[in-house]
Amino acid sequence: MKVLVTGAGSLLLGGIAQQLAERGDHVVCFQRRTTETMHQNITMFAGDIRDRGSVTEAASGCDAIIHGAARVGVMGSWEEFHSTNVDGTSNILRAATEHQISRLVYVSTPSVAHVGDAIEGDIATPATTGRKRAYYAESKAQAEILALEANGADLGVVAIRPHLVWGPGDTQLVGRIVERARQGRLVMVGSGNALVDSSYIDNAMSAHIAALDAVTPGSPCAGKAYVISNGEPRTVNELMSRICEAAGVEFSPKHVPAVIARNLGSLVERVWPLFRKDEPPITRFVAEQLGTAHWFDQRPAQNDFNWKPTVSLDEGFVRLAQWFAQTA
Repeated sequence: MKVLVTGAGSLLLGGIAQQLAERGDHVVCFQRRTTETMHQNITMFAGDIRDRGSVTEAASGCDAIIHGAARVGVMGSWEEFHSTNVDGTSNILRAATEHQISRLVYVSTPSVAHVGDAIEGDIATPATTGRKRAYYAESKAQAEILALEANGADLGVVAIRPHLVWGPGDTQLVGRIVERARQGRLVMVGSGNALVDSSYIDNAMSAHIAALDAVTPGSPCAGKAYVISNGEPRTVNELMSRICEAAGVEFSPKHVPAVIARNLGSLVERVWPLFRKDEPPITRFVAEQLGTAHWFDQRPAQNDFNWKPTVSLDEGFVRLAQWFAQTA
């Protein structure tokens, strides 16, 4: 199978591309800048997901697509998020139609259906739109809706929402927690006892590949969204503390009441971009994520594309500690 993987510069999508190549698939990695490939089955393609012609060219001859290219974070205008995440997904769908591609895995995020309330043991609910300042979540929700609406007789589409992916080499969740802990700026919203799901990187990669293999027009998973995680809810406090322990840094967060954190996050969202270009320390969305429970029923994914995590969180923390020790 020839697979187009967009956003392959990230830890997750790059790992997926590598695993596909190792099992014998021919992979086209579409990203903004090409990098050296370590496998003969991988072809690098430099392009902009917002450029329809570039996307169409990259998809030529492909049988399937895993679309993960996206603008992330909170900094930037709505136009910037929309052009990359929504228009970019439209370009992918057009390319799939033009080249008669029959499988599409859209890499989404649980934030497309999170409105601030606790989520405890739910399955993936439909993406919701209408957020005012959460440009990332809003644009990803609109893009997921577009992707799933394209599911039909000729194209099977599945949306995978990986939840809090972490592991060795992660510069997002792990990198930010460790850096802020080192600087004495780590913040805990509320008590830190809210239960949350997370996904060890190996499990997140295998879930996307299992979804790719399962989705065809008319298959049980076609047209659906799934939240993927280890299925081992832990408290925010435990997750952060064990990441810090693995990195060998002191875990002494500053506790901020949830109400204050949300109000402060709303203020920061408005003021921060006026003076800074880096990511703000907190936003309302981040405060809601850290202060409320959000864990999900994994049985739909296990039933519909025969997938289960193979690396437990405890084993993941051991591997993370080993990685930090080797890179110190």
